[in-house]
Amino acid sequence: MDQATVLLIDDEEALRGSLSQGLELTGQDVFASGRPESALERISRDFYGVLVTDIRMPGTDGFQVMKNAFEIDPALPVVLITGHGDVPLAVEAMRAGAYDFLEKPFSVAHLASVVERALDKRRLVLENRKLREELADRTGLESRLVGRTPAMDLLRKNVMALAATDADILILGETGSGKEVVARALHDEGPRKDKPFVALNCGALPAEIIESELFGHEKGTFTGASGQRIGKLEHAHGGTVFLDEIESMPLELQVKLLRVIETRTIERLGSNKAIELDVRFVAATKEDLEAAGKAGRFRLDLFYRLNVVNVEIPPLRDRIEDIPLLFRHLAVEARARYRREIPDIGELYLADLMARDWPGNVRELRNVADRFVLGLEQQSDPQSSNGSSLFEQIANYERALIAAELKRNGGVIKPTYENLGLSRKALYEKMRKHGLGKDEIDAV
Repeated sequence: MDQATVLLIDDEEALRGSLSQGLELTGQDVFASGRPESALERISRDFYGVLVTDIRMPGTDGFQVMKNAFEIDPALPVVLITGHGDVPLAVEAMRAGAYDFLEKPFSVAHLASVVERALDKRRLVLENRKLREELADRTGLESRLVGRTPAMDLLRKNVMALAATDADILILGETGSGKEVVARALHDEGPRKDKPFVALNCGALPAEIIESELFGHEKGTFTGASGQRIGKLEHAHGGTVFLDEIESMPLELQVKLLRVIETRTIERLGSNKAIELDVRFVAATKEDLEAAGKAGRFRLDLFYRLNVVNVEIPPLRDRIEDIPLLFRHLAVEARARYRREIPDIGELYLADLMARDWPGNVRELRNVADRFVLGLEQQSDPQSSNGSSLFEQIANYERALIAAELKRNGGVIKPTYENLGLSRKALYEKMRKHGLGKDEIDAV
C-alpha cells in the first residue's frame, strides 16, 4: 500500500500552512489547497488517505465537499474543521457520515491524532476490499490453498512441482492444518485427476477390519464374507490413495503396506493371486514418525520408504496475516453450504481472530466461520464490559499487522514500512508505541 495522504482544504492560507507543516512533522504526507476541486480530483475508491476540510469557505462549504467525496467513495474518512457557530452543522455532518469534527481553536497534535485514527480505519477498509477482490480472482490451487504469506507461496509451489510426478509423498502437519486438502490438490493438479482419489483415515478404522478394507477378500474367507470384495487399494487403481493418520496403523499391517508400496501388488484376503496396482500413495501424519519408530510405535523401514518426499504444512499461528483472507474464504464456503448471507465482518472482529492461538488450525477457523455465517458467533462490542475501548482494539489489530509484516520480512525495516504504506519514522514510532522488538516479533 502506498504512503497515506492527508488532503487538507482550507481557504485561510496561514492556517492551512501551519496545519500542513505540523502534520508533515508527524510523518504525514499532506496535500494542502484552498480549492476543494483540486483535492476531490485525487480521491478514488483506491485512495489511501483522509480528507480534512473547513466548513466555511467561499463558493462552497465543507458539508458539500464531503457529499461530493462520498459520491466517489462513501467509506472515505472525512474530518471537518468548524468554528463555534458551525457545531450544529458539524453534528449534522457526523450523522451524514463524517468521521469526526474539530472545533477551533485546536492543537496540531489533536488533529494529528484524529488523522492517524482515520487513516487506520481507511487502511482497514482498503485491505478488506483487497481481500474480497483477491478471493474473487483466485482460481485453481490458490482457491484451495488460500494465503499470501511466503509459507503458503512455497506450499503451492511444492504442490505444483510434485503433482505432475508419481512420487509417493508424506504430508506433515498439525491437527486441522489441511492435510487432506493438500493431498487432494496433489491428485487434482496431476495426471491422475480423472482417476479415483481414495481417502482412508487409519485412526478411524477398527483394527479387525482395516486389512479387509485395504486389500479386499474372497468369498468365504471369514465368517460373514458372503461374496468377493474389492479393497480400497484395488479400487484406487490408476489414482491416488491417501492414508491419513498413518501413525495409527497397526504395526502388523504396516509390514504388509510396506510390501505393497515396494512391489505395487496386492493379494486379497483368502487368495494367493497377486494383483498389479497402479496407485500413488500420499500419507499424512501429525507425529514425528522417526521418533515414533525409535520408540517402537511405528516401523522405521516404512517411515524411510514414505519419507523420500515430504510436504510440510505451516500451522495457522505461523501465518496469522493470512487469517482475514482465509476467514472470508471459509465464510463464502459456509454461505454456499447453509444458504445464508454472510454478516458484515468488522475489522475489530478480524483483529480478535488474529490474536487467537488456533491450536485446531484451519479446521478450528472453519468452525468459527460456520458459526459466524449461522449467526452464532458474535462480534465483540467495542464498548463492551471487557474493558477494551475502540481505540485499544484498533491498536491491538495494528500491532498484530505490524508484527506479522516484520516477521514476513525477516525484521528488515524498509520493505516493512513500504508494504504498510508508512514512512520509516512512522514505523519506528508505532514499533515503540506497541513495544515491538526482536523478541516480540520472533514470538508471533
